[in-house]
Amino acid sequence: MKNKTLDDLFYEGLRDIYYAERQLLKALPKLARGASAEELKAAFQQHREQTEGHVTRLQQVFEICGKAARGKTCPAIDGIIEEGEEVLSEYKDTPALDAGLIAAAQAAEHYEITRYGTLRRWAQELGMKDAAKLLDETLKEEAQTDEMLTKLAEKDANSRAQRAA
Repeated sequence: MKNKTLDDLFYEGLRDIYYAERQLLKALPKLARGASAEELKAAFQQHREQTEGHVTRLQQVFEICGKAARGKTCPAIDGIIEEGEEVLSEYKDTPALDAGLIAAAQAAEHYEITRYGTLRRWAQELGMKDAAKLLDETLKEEAQTDEMLTKLAEKDANSRAQRAA
């Protein structure tokens, strides 16, 4: 059995987040269509465009590593997306829908923030400065998206969901 190294962990982590980002590209339009607030719809659409950039950056990181850009099934993101789809169906046409969609989207953001933070650090440890820079760009965008979702929840979605009770 081959000795596993940080390089192996890094590559497996890249494959994981690559799969996750590609799954989110499919899920975000569903969230946008399901959201009731126009501002939230626009946020999901904007994040989908941003996610396309994340996929492109990941492809560049794979290239830096000399590896093929291939995803690896990620049960964590599959579960998070499934929970978002449950919110869409169980809360459709209710005042709590947008609050639930924001929570589902933030679960995905927090997963991505964790992955990108780890991958950035590992890239630094492995001396891959260019890869670390690309991963850091995405990490910052994910954190900004999370912050924006929090503001949307606090501005309107949570209070709308609560008033309905």
